[in-house]
Amino acid sequence: MGKDTALGDFLRARRELVTPAEVGLPGQGLRRVPGLRREEVAMLAGISAEYYLRLEQGRDRTPSAQVVQALARVLQLDAEGTAYLSDLARPRVQRSRPRPAERVPAGVEMLLTTLNVPAFVVNRYRDVLAANQLAVELSPLMRPGTNRLVVLFTDPAARAYHPDLDDNIGNVVAQLRAEMGSDTDDPRLQSLIGELSLKSEQFRKLWARHDIHRGGSETGVINHPTVGELRLRREKLALIGSEGLQLVIYHAEPGTPAADRLTLLSTLAASTDQHVREHEQG
Repeated sequence: MGKDTALGDFLRARRELVTPAEVGLPGQGLRRVPGLRREEVAMLAGISAEYYLRLEQGRDRTPSAQVVQALARVLQLDAEGTAYLSDLARPRVQRSRPRPAERVPAGVEMLLTTLNVPAFVVNRYRDVLAANQLAVELSPLMRPGTNRLVVLFTDPAARAYHPDLDDNIGNVVAQLRAEMGSDTDDPRLQSLIGELSLKSEQFRKLWARHDIHRGGSETGVINHPTVGELRLRREKLALIGSEGLQLVIYHAEPGTPAADRLTLLSTLAASTDQHVREHEQG
């Protein structure tokens, strides 16, 4: 994955997901490639086959807005996918300096300790930078120093704690690609994608689809070994002034079994927190 091939990789991946029948073309018997052929995309978009080939090969990386819209129509992209394609088609701006060191604001650190619901802070790469005790009590996969993507795809405990993982894991990958946009030359991102691709076939397949999706599931199920299953709402709040950082909060609908179990878990977390403080004080 690199800035010179990002546009072509996206076009190729999405082309292979569209069937001839979906765009009104006959199947034409046995086909050697999945989805549409290059010349079929070019014909439907109203551009030459040679020009489309140059786009996929990375020899031309800045198609006009009209071409982008035509390709988005043929590839059946939704609004998010079209916006992503438009971003890839813009001239690249070389990053002039490294990203600043990521720090959780002191006020947010304080907020985490006062919230009575599980909460943690992640960066754009899904590294957990800070978490309150209740989040760690809810799942050790929310512990600071953990990369949420790596554990979800490689840690067997992830499936035990997240029984709905298979229903949501595709959205997790699509969110990462959407949020990264055209910043494909980011060394940290390249390292993370490389690690996940080596360790997880499921990740490789999902990443190769080039799905784009912002937001994510509003609810999640966590199977806690002590208090049982909790169906919780999940909120993601961008931290203004801290590029790429998000505050993630889990909370329960009032009056539900999950709310009662979360209250019990809060009591356990408070006990653990008190024990830690007493140990630190000697």
